[in-house]
Amino acid sequence: MGGVERYAFPVKKAGAAAMAGGAADRSEGDRAERFKQLALPHLDDVYTLARYLLRSASDADDAVQECYLRAFRHFATFRGGPIKPWLFAILRNVCHAAATGKVRLVYAADQQDDAAAKPVWHEESETPEQALARRDNSDLMRRLIGELPAEFREVIVLREINDLSYRDIASVIEAPIGTVMSRLARARALLREAWMAAEGGGQSK
Repeated sequence: MGGVERYAFPVKKAGAAAMAGGAADRSEGDRAERFKQLALPHLDDVYTLARYLLRSASDADDAVQECYLRAFRHFATFRGGPIKPWLFAILRNVCHAAATGKVRLVYAADQQDDAAAKPVWHEESETPEQALARRDNSDLMRRLIGELPAEFREVIVLREINDLSYRDIASVIEAPIGTVMSRLARARALLREAWMAAEGGGQSK
């Protein structure tokens, strides 16, 4: 079983309830249908982020299930715009709660990182790391990204794999854009070094 089928979301129940008649049922059914249309297309991206954050397929499944249940429950608070960053922010909180005692996804202020960040930011064109991540979906690339420290792993997955803007990433991780930029720069450097080391090791064998 894959995709949406492996998750037990409440939206089908809500939609069925709308057929029973009544304004409340129709309203709930409309909300469920809108949620399905907006949120379910991003299911694979949400799972990918959960998989990288938790590094466990079963834990990622549980986190995605909880993320979508929370998102549906609080859908009335969604104020429009792209829904994917909103889903990612919910997922990050779910993963943080699930990983309590294992790894922290909320870090102390990055004073050194912020000091090194550029005062003016821009969305650069595709980076070598982004092209590499998009082109090479091998076990090696997934392993290298998965081995990055959590604060760097989450930003590089959000940027290079899910293609979020700096501003959206800042919203998801609740950090200044300067922190996002500096973490991305460090993550890219670490990933580049790990890739070169892995490639060099393979060639020397």
